[in-house]
Amino acid sequence: MVPLALIVIITVVDVVTPESIHLRPLLVVAPALTASFAGSRWTAAIGALALVSGVAEGLEQHNLNNPEQWLEMLAILAVSAFVVVFCALRERHERVLHRVRSVSEITQRVLLRPLPREAGPLRIASMYLAAAAEARIGGDLYGATRTADGTRLLIGDVRGKGLASISEAAAVLCAFREASHHPMDLCKLALRLDAGVCQDVVEYAETEPYAEESFVTACVVDLPDAEPKAEVISCGHPPPLILRGDQVLTLQPDQVAPPLGLGLLTAGEPQPATFSFEPGDVLLLYTDGVIEARDRTGAFFDLPARLSLRAGEDVDTLVERLRRDLFDHVGGRLDDDTAVIAIARAPVPARE
Repeated sequence: MVPLALIVIITVVDVVTPESIHLRPLLVVAPALTASFAGSRWTAAIGALALVSGVAEGLEQHNLNNPEQWLEMLAILAVSAFVVVFCALRERHERVLHRVRSVSEITQRVLLRPLPREAGPLRIASMYLAAAAEARIGGDLYGATRTADGTRLLIGDVRGKGLASISEAAAVLCAFREASHHPMDLCKLALRLDAGVCQDVVEYAETEPYAEESFVTACVVDLPDAEPKAEVISCGHPPPLILRGDQVLTLQPDQVAPPLGLGLLTAGEPQPATFSFEPGDVLLLYTDGVIEARDRTGAFFDLPARLSLRAGEDVDTLVERLRRDLFDHVGGRLDDDTAVIAIARAPVPARE
């Protein structure tokens, strides 16, 4: 409607003004404006309408025999044609970009699979926010698998740049999923993940300049179905939190292992720490993109304080409100990737 209104206004004003004032060349504004929000067909239609309007105005004023008027009409035709061509090229690039984005989204979803909503007695909600525009995955990662007697969860953060960081995230996730098919304790799992990242670093060292600087902080948690406990191994990762009532408890293991990929893990370490995880509790796993998010004054996001305000909420509501709180804190833009997993243990049903 705006380009049509411009054509009408310019034509009417040009008719009522003296012949010494020529507004007809301004008709090129209509197709140029249309190209900014519409496709090539609409742009061509508006350009043709602007040209017809200019010819009709010339017939009404009986001045089409003037060479200057014909030059004005040719200018409208030429500008409209150029705008239509460039609009068609833009549409072609947009189609290619759409296909590339579709492939990218599928690839990212394969790499970072959605977590199950339920796993045995557990209810799970997750949030992943990539700092990079148009990305659905960045340097953070998470995963969940079922074991013979419970659920095993992983959350991690790749410290690196370029293809090496994505490759290391894939290496950790693939090793984690592959290990779920074999019975092994958390210590052996941590060693398996470390070996996978180290091998990946070696393979990328020759082609990626930042590969040797990369490593992965990770936290692996075992949650047995039959026991109200959580076994935790932390490899340089922020400690999990438990929301119990309106209290927030930090599950800080006595022993924190080195990050994955540095080759510092040895057999016999790290040993898992055991914490109570009662029915009704909410366990929160997160990456440092949450606790290191700053507002305009430089203040960090106070996750325990925000979490304590969410007592009694289900995990889906809790994660959604944490997401809103986080965006409100940073002013709508994240500087780092962010991942959060909230797990609630369902109350044990009463026996009859």
